Amino acid sequence: MAVPLSATIDEAKRAPIPPGFRSAELMRHGSMVLRYYAPKGSDPQTPHEQDELYIVASGRGTFRCAGKHVSFGPGDVLFAAAGAEHRFESFSADFGTWVVFYGPKGGEHG
Repeated sequence: MAVPLSATIDEAKRAPIPPGFRSAELMRHGSMVLRYYAPKGSDPQTPHEQDELYIVASGRGTFRCAGKHVSFGPGDVLFAAAGAEHRFESFSADFGTWVVFYGPKGGEHG
């Protein structure tokens, strides 16, 4: 299967979320997976096996990761290392973010 050259926010918002997942998958290549995540009300996610980048598409709130927290808004990029406790808090109703999972299980080191 060929990897799409692009993904739009409209495609992401319409993409189905498979059973057992909280986000829609838009691309996959090697260890990289691109998903779109738009929780409603609260963020129940648990730590993941790969490193992650979040690219905020819309909305504002607070990102808590490994005991630290930062405010975020559209266009901001956030990082969560593999295995780190993290979640979005106090986010606006229009919050949505691209999520890029990459690297080996357990995360990259260095």
